[in-house]
Amino acid sequence: MKARVTVTLKAGVLDPQGQAIEGSLKSLGFSGVAAVRQGKVFDLVLDGTDEAAARSALTSMCEKLLSNTVIENYAVEISN
Repeated sequence: MKARVTVTLKAGVLDPQGQAIEGSLKSLGFSGVAAVRQGKVFDLVLDGTDEAAARSALTSMCEKLLSNTVIENYAVEISN
């Protein structure tokens, strides 16, 4: 089973890397970019076929390691 975890900064948390990317895009001539927020994506391959158990394990992984839940949100997608 495959899973994708997407981690993004919560609204209101400053994103200096996103601001740097936004400035670089503008300096490269890409107009029309109003704002950039950066994040992280984790692709995992999991053993087993129990989606509920996988979702529970992934939530635990996110809470303990993959995200800083004080300043970040995460979303879990599972596919077979």
